[in-house]
Amino acid sequence: MAIWIALLRGVGGGIRPLSMRELTAELEAIGLKDVRTYIQSGNIVFSSAKSATRLADAIERCIEKKFGFHSKTFVLSVDELKRAAKGNPFPQADEKPQALHVFFLAEPAKGAQIDAMEEIKAKTERFVLKGKVFYFYSPEGFGISKLGAKAERLLGVAATARNWRTVGKLLELAKR
Repeated sequence: MAIWIALLRGVGGGIRPLSMRELTAELEAIGLKDVRTYIQSGNIVFSSAKSATRLADAIERCIEKKFGFHSKTFVLSVDELKRAAKGNPFPQADEKPQALHVFFLAEPAKGAQIDAMEEIKAKTERFVLKGKVFYFYSPEGFGISKLGAKAERLLGVAATARNWRTVGKLLELAKR
């Protein structure tokens, strides 16, 4: 059995509250093992023999059926999450982890509007697109960033973002 990380989009943070205790029970009921969650925003580590695609579909169907809404689910292997962490081009984020957001993309952003991103980003903001990962460093605050608000649309693919601290915590959970 492999260890997987599921990232739910649009959950928590006042968007769509979802009890992680109830979610854990429902995910165990559909056959996921060793289910653990981190904070109330849809970060899940678990074991399963199924593929990432099958797991994402099963989790999305479970949430729709049991909780009444759709949450796009991104399922990553531990190696994928490790590669994303090792690929971080902003080492200063270790000192200010809330300043870096790592966007996990459903597919490579071949049509990303990089010029438009450069135009709307603040002077202190930086970003790097690597394959299916978009690193966005916003030291003045993600919540007030124009680029942060429009990143997914400008990338042109479905995405979900986690701050640098959450990426680290998920890697820790996956090691246990």
